[in-house]
Amino acid sequence: MTIHRFSFPTAIQFGPGSRRLIGEYLRGANCRRPLVVTDRGIAALPLLGEFTGLLAGLQVAVYSGASGNPVPSQVEAGVTVFREHHANAVIGFGGGAAIDVAKAIALMAYHPGEVLEYASDHPEPRPIGREIPHFVAVPTTAGTGSEVGRSSVISDERTHVKRIIFSPYLLAKAVFADPELTLELPANITAATGMDALTHNVESYLSTVLHPICDGVALEGVRLTARALPVAVRQPRNLGARSEMLMASMMGAIAFQKELGAVHSCAHALSTVAGLHHGLANGVMIDHVMRFNQPDAKAKLAELARVAGAADFVEWLVRLKKEIGIPSKLAPLGVKREHLPRLVEVAAADICHRTNPRPCTAQDFERLFSEAL
Repeated sequence: MTIHRFSFPTAIQFGPGSRRLIGEYLRGANCRRPLVVTDRGIAALPLLGEFTGLLAGLQVAVYSGASGNPVPSQVEAGVTVFREHHANAVIGFGGGAAIDVAKAIALMAYHPGEVLEYASDHPEPRPIGREIPHFVAVPTTAGTGSEVGRSSVISDERTHVKRIIFSPYLLAKAVFADPELTLELPANITAATGMDALTHNVESYLSTVLHPICDGVALEGVRLTARALPVAVRQPRNLGARSEMLMASMMGAIAFQKELGAVHSCAHALSTVAGLHHGLANGVMIDHVMRFNQPDAKAKLAELARVAGAADFVEWLVRLKKEIGIPSKLAPLGVKREHLPRLVEVAAADICHRTNPRPCTAQDFERLFSEAL
């Protein structure tokens, strides 16, 4: 097997079979009591047993309470398991939810108070000023790129609003990105998570923040996604396409340190108000928002079209969605017109659209959601 090693800035071991190196890595780091944090779906699959079997010689505990849009109670339960096990490392094993919960558990294992007191939008956020337990990430989906991110997204249990905890301390010490772990993903999850990766790359490239290095990463992420996503949906066991999607996912998360845009504000509102899967919400809204962005982002949208191999980027998005089974409208997903006022309220309050290439008011969000219904 060929394993590629690089840092940006996280140390990444990428390639088929890279998961098999994690036991040796943890023993070398003297992390002999790891807590594996995963989600309920993975806990029901043979995949979890196969993975923990690779940790022979270590004293392993498993917390599998992550699911959907993570909430503080999931983090608290995981911290309890961490402390009862006297763990000295955390392994996030799963999709974005599991890895976000793993980061938050690692944070709260050594920090006082409640997890949302560390959110960036808290009136008086607690400082994150000390090391967290040794944290390792092993993604099983190609979408959020949370494995290379320095944030954790936890939803308020009362309001369902997504809250962001951000700190360089949350960066994984090592990532084991093994595309073999994504081979069993069903077509609908492959499509939705793939649209999440695409949206991260697109919105970070369009962001008004200056970061030419991230621009280059984002464009390559779009190019990889345009080539690989339809293949991964049609041919789920195509390891080449799965590898390119896993790379595009990480590239999107690396690039969005440049911030995002209005698609994400819409998606956060749809997850909060209507419970939509984040990647699916991004997928439904991306062409609507890109059409809105056109007057202020013509040159960049033309460049996105070029790397996607298309004449027009918005029309390419429409075709891509149809090809991979992403709905063009919200109504078939249960979003109703009576949801509009709350959707607009949450989207307008979301910070992501502050770096959208075209300023987006509450009235604009109302129009975008109405058009997407």
